[in-house]
Amino acid sequence: MNARPSAAGIAFGLAAYGIWGFFPLYFHQLAAVPPLDVLSHRALWACLFVALLLVVTGGWGKVQALLRSPRHCGLLALAALLVGSNWLIFLWAVGQKQVIASSLGYFLTPLVNVLLGLLVLKERLSRYEWIAVGLALLALVHEVLVLGSLPWISLALAATFGTYGLVRKRVPAEALPGLWLETLAMLAFCLPYALWQASQGHTVFAFGAGSTVTLAEQAFLVGAGVLTAVPLLFFAAATRRLDLATVGMLMYINPTLQFLTAVVVFNEALQAARLLSFALIWLGLAFFSVGLWQKTRRPRS
Repeated sequence: MNARPSAAGIAFGLAAYGIWGFFPLYFHQLAAVPPLDVLSHRALWACLFVALLLVVTGGWGKVQALLRSPRHCGLLALAALLVGSNWLIFLWAVGQKQVIASSLGYFLTPLVNVLLGLLVLKERLSRYEWIAVGLALLALVHEVLVLGSLPWISLALAATFGTYGLVRKRVPAEALPGLWLETLAMLAFCLPYALWQASQGHTVFAFGAGSTVTLAEQAFLVGAGVLTAVPLLFFAAATRRLDLATVGMLMYINPTLQFLTAVVVFNEALQAARLLSFALIWLGLAFFSVGLWQKTRRPRS
């Protein structure tokens, strides 16, 4: 790998994780819109935007190949359910000013991936990975003993996104064809919701002067679809140019930016007890990163 592709890969990675990290700022502008409405718009406009990109790139052949496999379609439908649930929980957390909890969830995600690899894929964990998982579990025990409850928002975000990654890994699909089919499957859940809401007198996809949302909110709703696809394209470009360890290091940019946004911009209260939970997880991620770095540098037999 020469210096230029590596520099380009880091730039793509920074762009992807940077955009994801500033999602709370963007979706905070839609706090007055019901989360299921935002999810429905996000699925619709992402589906249309990705369809346009597939036309431009000539990627419909890859979509057709996926459609010929019932197994792959089923897995992508399951992936859509998982990532849609993740989006919905995240939107609810932003609306309820729980961005600190959402950032904790995305900090936990790499450790959930390690745990899923152990339980589902029967992977062997390194010493560093065992320490990382142990510290994450210690953080959860601390939450229960000191704060009196499990961080359900954080756990739900980490579990849904971690499981989504596991399911998505089993489908040999590139970012664009896979995302289009995922958003199409998501619409199968969102459109019945929109029809039900219409029967109750609320139009989810209303635009113009008769809409219950402002013109600015309408623009943000449409932009959410584009914002869904663009960082995924950057991420795919980064993973093609960087090794796993570098991608693993960059992944912490997203929850770090979310954490800083919550504390500095949204002025969310950070309890001292919760700060210890973060410290334990950050320490676990440090061990995880060392183990990941060693694993990628180990010579293949």
